[in-house]
Amino acid sequence: MNLTHLDENQRPKMVDVSDKSQTTRVAVASGIIEMSQDAYDAIVSEKTKKGPVLQTAVIAAIMGVKKTSDLIPMCHPLNLSGINCDVEELPELPGFKLSVTAKLTGQTGVEMEALTGTSIGLLTIYDMVKAIDKGMIIRNVQLEEKSGGKSGDFKR
Repeated sequence: MNLTHLDENQRPKMVDVSDKSQTTRVAVASGIIEMSQDAYDAIVSEKTKKGPVLQTAVIAAIMGVKKTSDLIPMCHPLNLSGINCDVEELPELPGFKLSVTAKLTGQTGVEMEALTGTSIGLLTIYDMVKAIDKGMIIRNVQLEEKSGGKSGDFKR
């Protein structure tokens, strides 16, 4: 299999998508942050010194989606049509699952945007409560599903 981010001389390049047709493309990614009971309780009760953790993480995730092409060298700047972020409390861990959905009508997919948004949202949670628990674990950042485009649909 040839890598599309290398030219015939094995130099890095951004893929030319100008001949691809525009389709509606959606990607959903998720990840988990596991933490101490004290950190979890502080977030749920909104008693952290840095403010509302989950709301801030959602805003950060949205910003992460929007800034993906600034962070990942071969990603195209995209005209996104929608971004959604959900946070699920996981008291049994304790921790949270963060899911990001990115959508557009265009010539390239939004998987990297959904994955980047998820990562940035989880890192924001870590940043905001690291004074309580430096041992938090971010894990299972993964693509859950995608639709649209030449490669078709994917569902984990």
